[in-house]
Amino acid sequence: MQITGSDIHLLTVFDAVVRNGGFSAAQVELGLSQPTISNHITALEQRLGVTLCQRGRRGFLVTEKGLMVHEIAKTLIETLGTHSGHLAALKGNLVGRLKIAVLDCVATDPNFRLPQAIARFSEAAPAVRIELGIARPQDIVGAVLDGTVHVGIGSFDNILSGLRVTDLYHEDHALYCGAAHPFFGRSETALSEAEITAAPWVHRGYWSRQRRKAVNPTDLDRFADEIEAQLILILSGAYIGLLPLHMAEGHVAAGRLRRLAYSGEDYTCPMQMLTRAGQMPQVNALFTQILAECYG
Repeated sequence: MQITGSDIHLLTVFDAVVRNGGFSAAQVELGLSQPTISNHITALEQRLGVTLCQRGRRGFLVTEKGLMVHEIAKTLIETLGTHSGHLAALKGNLVGRLKIAVLDCVATDPNFRLPQAIARFSEAAPAVRIELGIARPQDIVGAVLDGTVHVGIGSFDNILSGLRVTDLYHEDHALYCGAAHPFFGRSETALSEAEITAAPWVHRGYWSRQRRKAVNPTDLDRFADEIEAQLILILSGAYIGLLPLHMAEGHVAAGRLRRLAYSGEDYTCPMQMLTRAGQMPQVNALFTQILAECYG
């Protein structure tokens, strides 16, 4: 079939419905009423000759063919956005979208200079729409590789072919326990490294083996994919674990955390900028240049 402008509009509506999990949830993003959204989806189904989703008392459910159409829609929307940026660049206009994904719990780090970079970029390219999200490192890698994210910021253990990594700064970590943990009131001289090693830990789920404690994790250890979740488990008093110093210092000052003297587990984490290899659109290139200059 020949894809028309109307088809692209209908596919954009369908993409928003799938991402938001239903017609009602997509209303705010689309600025359309629920009946209008329903009519658009019906029109797309008639245009394609397939049922895209089930809606009714059981709720919203995307069909198997609907999932296939959604993948095509995502690719088409992203491709159009990318080429729109290229065409605008030919005229010297900085327009379009800039999608950035960042690891969680970095805003309290004084070395984190993304806000300064965004301020400079927004002044240089006010027409570009910045979309900022929080994601796990492995999700950032995949999103940058497939083009759904333009710039990723975090610490990446596994870099795939086709990606470019730029070191920005380092984030220091140390070992902590919560106020409810048995270690909290013990003196450093009375607390042995053997006890610390044997205690239940909470590890960062996406960290490679090199970043976890030297001994193999036990059945009592836990894993968290978000730093905030890891902090909560440590604050519970049931686990100890590595946390960024900038994140933990406020809790230490408030008496909720204690830094443990276990120097073998202190860790410096490289924070990096991740982009696709090769020539970048003008918008992406300008932002990455500004971000790198903020650490120059």
